[in-house]
Amino acid sequence: MAKEKKRPIVVPKSIEEVSLFVSEIGKCQRKLEQIQTRINEDIEQIKTRAVQISLPLQETIDELFKSIYVFARAHRSMLTDGGKRKRVDLLTGSIFWQLNPPAVSLRNVKKVIALCKRHRLKRFIRVKEELDKEAMLKEPEMASRIKGVRIGQKEQFVVKPAEVVEIVRDTKKLKKVLPKK
Repeated sequence: MAKEKKRPIVVPKSIEEVSLFVSEIGKCQRKLEQIQTRINEDIEQIKTRAVQISLPLQETIDELFKSIYVFARAHRSMLTDGGKRKRVDLLTGSIFWQLNPPAVSLRNVKKVIALCKRHRLKRFIRVKEELDKEAMLKEPEMASRIKGVRIGQKEQFVVKPAEVVEIVRDTKKLKKVLPKK
């Protein structure tokens, strides 16, 4: 891939020129929003058409699948040699039965935890330890004394054209565009 040439940065010479630059950013953003809106509308039309085309196919698949299942269930013993095998290979594919891995489902977790504690089944209870970043932000001086903890803040420069979404960039990254001294 060819390296992109950097265009020289044109620095405004007055506050009036800054205002013109902000206005130009607003115009460009509005054009981008129009393009994005058109793209989203086109995508929605394509999705709608795809659903219309695929719905009858999905219905056919569902009907065929149910039919195969009804047959397979009625003839399972014969198809599996009395349960000796789970897979039936056909010329066009295969059908088979399988068990999903065991899974635990819980309702009212607090009650289940209380019951496990009451019946001394603490081995079923996991205690998760994690750092409280919100508490650290409330005491930044104390928290930053801890090795491995850094409380940071970045300055941002914002250009917000009227009636358009603002653009925010990290000033550290913006320094790369400054002319070299």
